[in-house]
Amino acid sequence: MELPALLKSAVERLLQNQPLDALMKASERLSSRYRREVRDGGLHINDELAAKAYLAARLPATFAAVRAAFEIVAEVRGAFSPQSLIDVGSGPGTALWAAHDCWPGFSQADLVEASPAIRKVGETLSAALPFSCHWQAGDVIKDFPALAPADLVTLAYVLDELPVDAVAAVTKKLWAVTADVIVIIEPGTPAGWNRILVARQTLIDAGAHLLAPCPHHAPCPVQAPDWCHFSRRVARSRLHRQVKQGEVPWEDEKFIFIAASRQPATASARRILSPPRISGGVARLKLCRSDGALEEKLLSRRDGEAFKLARRADWGDSFPAE
Repeated sequence: MELPALLKSAVERLLQNQPLDALMKASERLSSRYRREVRDGGLHINDELAAKAYLAARLPATFAAVRAAFEIVAEVRGAFSPQSLIDVGSGPGTALWAAHDCWPGFSQADLVEASPAIRKVGETLSAALPFSCHWQAGDVIKDFPALAPADLVTLAYVLDELPVDAVAAVTKKLWAVTADVIVIIEPGTPAGWNRILVARQTLIDAGAHLLAPCPHHAPCPVQAPDWCHFSRRVARSRLHRQVKQGEVPWEDEKFIFIAASRQPATASARRILSPPRISGGVARLKLCRSDGALEEKLLSRRDGEAFKLARRADWGDSFPAE
């Protein structure tokens, strides 16, 4: 997956003539904070250089993860066509651009971001979009602005910067301004999965209808040390490779998410929870079923169409019932 052409060109203009060595050092400092899940009260992106480092090193992967989550939601809710968006912890507008790429009919968006540096970048980038984008300072815990409910509410890669005991309260706050669908995305780590589990249960307790990735409302059947997550392959630009000091032209971004709605929907019969293993005439799938159980499914050529589906399936895809 690559950034949309309009976003890619806007990012390239912002990074033009930026010294590579400074970007590399700022990117490493930023990555270190994210890896260590630093919560010292400071902003991860606290100046213009950090904001540009995020664009070069992290935006392509986070965009891919958010866009992949939206794609699964769109599959479950085929008629969903949001007109309004609230995105909290917006960064440079990652979820905004992914939402527009998935559902191009938006007429307005409210973006809430605490960091002045990355908010300025987001405002610059979103000026290219064909609808009204209202950016404002705010914090989902301490200084959450009054907002009218929106069709789509998103929170992407934010909970990992908050204490675990704040997840339920944050989820309730965002659900209160959700007119239809809420999507929360986190890094695909055990810690990210545990935060999504808290958000998931909070939404269920609030009466929300789960859309994806779960095909059920029962307790998650995945048990530690395993954890539920998905992956999306991201194409690396030349600058992306240089900043991250990588040689291969791609990277895999692992993520986990939860999507819920005020409207009931027909959930997937089963969800593929790991890369399908295909060997010769045999396909092995790890599935989460609509009854809340895990299933290890073995299919062979004798299973006909089901085997053909398994050969074409990818990690995170839905898989039909028998």
